[in-house]
Amino acid sequence: MFAFGDREVLVTKYIRNLRGGSQPILAQASDGLLYIVKFSNNLQGANLLFNESAGSELYRACGLAGPSWKPLLVTDTFIDQNQACWMQTAEGRLRPACGLCFGSRFLGGDGIRLLEILPGPKLKRVRNFKSFWLAWLIDICAAHADNRQAIFLEDNAGWLSAFFVDHGHLFGGPKGDQRLNFKASRYLDPRIYRSVSSRQLLSIQKRAEDLDVDRLWRRIHTLPDEWKTEPALEGLAECFCRLSTPNLLRNILETMMDAQQQANEREDSKHPIEREQPISVLCPGVHAKATGQCIVA
Repeated sequence: MFAFGDREVLVTKYIRNLRGGSQPILAQASDGLLYIVKFSNNLQGANLLFNESAGSELYRACGLAGPSWKPLLVTDTFIDQNQACWMQTAEGRLRPACGLCFGSRFLGGDGIRLLEILPGPKLKRVRNFKSFWLAWLIDICAAHADNRQAIFLEDNAGWLSAFFVDHGHLFGGPKGDQRLNFKASRYLDPRIYRSVSSRQLLSIQKRAEDLDVDRLWRRIHTLPDEWKTEPALEGLAECFCRLSTPNLLRNILETMMDAQQQANEREDSKHPIEREQPISVLCPGVHAKATGQCIVA
């Protein structure tokens, strides 16, 4: 059964390998679109495909921008004809498993300016910067065991829109056994968390509280059965429980604000010239890396 009633979509054309612990590939599917493909027997853990798909649905339900996704069918014929997509391990090459894999729409392409590294002044041109506060809140509730990752689409006027990517470490990570400090799920450059008012914080909390958990559960239950491990489902249930507890959300937001105020004070103590140096704002992702550059054009 294919998730969300989609018709069968096959991976048809291998393009290149991508960097990342799960060793994804960039490929074209039978619908003519490009996808970042992650295999079911990836090297990170059995929960990865569930985390990616459920995390994408969770973010979408909360109104956060991200690439669309769908389950893609990888055939034995494709795998055997494209051995360059086989994964590398310490013991040698590992053949990807056939069957359903996770496919995330590739956001790059001709005429698209996509960035994953921003210098300091560019951060002020991110239109949806407040979304990073909501994303951090969700990630804490979802026990995200990695830094939040995002890529930025730049328009002709130089304004940037952030898209949140890579949800594989939600719900305790790909193996479901990681529990890290709440700061671990923060975006690596704290300057993206610009000051927000008390009214805006209440709005962020309300967006989390207004999540239609029942509807989202119904969508999650349509995921391929082989993706739904017991630890992954338990992690998702715990996330929904936290998001449904207003007092807990308020306490988390207050803790986030305190931590960010401390980070801002440390940043302000630095030399002004140092603050303007371009820095990497996320762990290497796969959307921009698919072209081997930090800017896709």
